[in-house]
Amino acid sequence: MKEFSGRIAAITGSGSGIGRALANDLARRGAHLALSDIDEVGLAETVAQCEGHGVKITSQRLDVADRDAVYAWADKVVEDHGRVNLVINNAGVALGANVESMTYEDFVWLMNINFWGVVYGTKAFLPHLKAAEEGHIVNLSSVFGLISVPSQSAYNAAKFAVRGFTDALRMELQIEESTVSCTTIHPGGIKTNIARNARMDPSVLDLAGGAEKAHSDFDKVALTSPKKAARQILAAVERNRRRALIGPDAKVFDLISRLPGTLYQNLLIKGARRR
Repeated sequence: MKEFSGRIAAITGSGSGIGRALANDLARRGAHLALSDIDEVGLAETVAQCEGHGVKITSQRLDVADRDAVYAWADKVVEDHGRVNLVINNAGVALGANVESMTYEDFVWLMNINFWGVVYGTKAFLPHLKAAEEGHIVNLSSVFGLISVPSQSAYNAAKFAVRGFTDALRMELQIEESTVSCTTIHPGGIKTNIARNARMDPSVLDLAGGAEKAHSDFDKVALTSPKKAARQILAAVERNRRRALIGPDAKVFDLISRLPGTLYQNLLIKGARRR
């Protein structure tokens, strides 16, 4: 996909953050939009921001953890727009918890959104993308899909899974010489509300110095704006990149991931003990 004008783009989690920035950028480039989010207020705000560019915009409240709802939305997008060319599985949540104290309820909650939501979005839209004879799937992993971090076991598990799932899909599409491709996205710290909306186990909050301290620390290391992240993601689609590292810190994480596991993990252990 070398250009976006006149194409149909479906984006999950478009009520804020990277999803909202992607919607605005694509609207300016002349892409028609099918937007979804579980946050109806945020979704409506994104729709309002994207208007005025002469493109068709549809929106729907969607819980990506609901497989039937995702499939129904995919069908509705094609019904409303005639086809779909670009699918961005962006919706995600965060959870801070140690393995021992983490509840199964929280673990399942995160996996249902961050991993299964990506799987549902990919499988629901893939036949429609093939029918359009030009398509691209963008799945959001993370720098935590490159290395593991204490207190992020659930998030690590989901984001590593998204990476493996999308890498395998990319190879399958290439084997069959499909007109559809896909890209795995590894954002670093992006200035969004994901940390403020995260579920945090009390033991992790105590270690971080409380909720406000944890949020403040995240804001300090979030180096990239959603707008800049969106530009980099769309550039990766245009270049048909297999993977894209978003933000300067993502490149550092990628380098760290190439070190022996014992080396980088011992550094993280020492840092955590000091805290």
